[in-house]
Amino acid sequence: MNFIFTYYIEGWFPKMSSSSSDELEERLEEAFDGIFQNIHDDIVAGRRKKKGKRTYIERNREEGHMRLWNDYFSKEPIFPKQLFRRRFRMNRDLFMRIVSRLSEEFRFFQQRKDATGRDGLSPLQKCTAAIRLLAYGSAADSVDEYLRLGESTALSCLDNFTDGIIRLFGNEYLRRPTPEDLQRLLDIGEKCGFPGMVGSIDCMHWEWKNCPTEWKGQYTRGSGKPTIVLEAVASQDLWIWHAFFGPPGTLNDLNVLDRSPVFDDILEGRAPRVRYVVNGHQYDLAYYLTDGIYPKWSTFIQSISLPQGAKAELFAKVQEATRKDVERAFGVLQARFAIVKNPALLWDKAKIGQIMRACIILHNMIVEDERDGYTQYHTTEFEEGETSRSSQVDMSYSTEMPSNLGNMLGIRNHLRDRRIHDQLKIDLIENVWTKFGDEY
Repeated sequence: MNFIFTYYIEGWFPKMSSSSSDELEERLEEAFDGIFQNIHDDIVAGRRKKKGKRTYIERNREEGHMRLWNDYFSKEPIFPKQLFRRRFRMNRDLFMRIVSRLSEEFRFFQQRKDATGRDGLSPLQKCTAAIRLLAYGSAADSVDEYLRLGESTALSCLDNFTDGIIRLFGNEYLRRPTPEDLQRLLDIGEKCGFPGMVGSIDCMHWEWKNCPTEWKGQYTRGSGKPTIVLEAVASQDLWIWHAFFGPPGTLNDLNVLDRSPVFDDILEGRAPRVRYVVNGHQYDLAYYLTDGIYPKWSTFIQSISLPQGAKAELFAKVQEATRKDVERAFGVLQARFAIVKNPALLWDKAKIGQIMRACIILHNMIVEDERDGYTQYHTTEFEEGETSRSSQVDMSYSTEMPSNLGNMLGIRNHLRDRRIHDQLKIDLIENVWTKFGDEY
């Protein structure tokens, strides 16, 4: 500041005689006032936040709807069904079914007129925007140029779409297995060499990029980045039967299992009763195939880490190949919906969970629509009645019976019985050898 004043005085004002001192003082006073006023204006201008008017962009949304309609939904669309399947992650009939239900049940997805009488965005534009964000995991404004809707509108479409999918289809496509579903899973398990098996269980991590700073220590593990855990049970056709999302990334699979409701139906007496025979021994609890970290309970069957002998080697090979169903389900889920593969950009954990839940529901809807084309195991031989099943569901068992604490403690001990686990594993090794030993 002193340098500025000195330069101002010496550079602009030459030396004057004493008779002109009054004039000099006036000119100095004016100069100082001007300098201080300029500095003050600069400071105020730097701190002031100028709020301009919101920019209005005429996007011509009608043109966006017509382009979308001609490209994919007209009688003779420009792009064939293969490209529709690739870009929307599902067949057109399934997508139209979702759009129809949403537009019937939710006012947000109904096309309405604005204050000027102009038609708003169509249900196809809103649902397509949400699907593109889920499928490609891109920024919210990436659909602006094609669909003609802004960033905030695209985020609103995504939020309402995921909420609508959960409310309309969650009870059906994230249901616990019915007796008919359970019988089909048991038949597939028997075809694989594992009578009584109803799927495989494992966990995956979803990176949380915008995790709040005060939570990072709780959600950060070996990778050094915050993650949220998803525990899932999947069957051979990639259907996800159980999804538990939300535990922090510092937890391993055992810690997640302690918090998981995966066995709540069994403990509370709401699960159908199962009976199956392996190597001449009868069992009454279905089980999952797992990796080595899970405990040795009667409901978990692990591989053999160091197999000794041909029977143990064959069992380890078959078990590890069959257990990969849940890994395949995770891979397909992430491939279909890149938003689950990429780091989560949202701050709100509840909305992140809503997106994960909606993606799993959509995944199961696609599986139901397409699994006949890729299912490796067919259960028609069990449906014909000529082949006797070794695994059966008791259809007459009532799941509405009240439970009490004594029953729950007894069932819990039965679930965690190490003796039953060891005997079942021995019997399964013999069963796998009997079924596939000639091919080994």
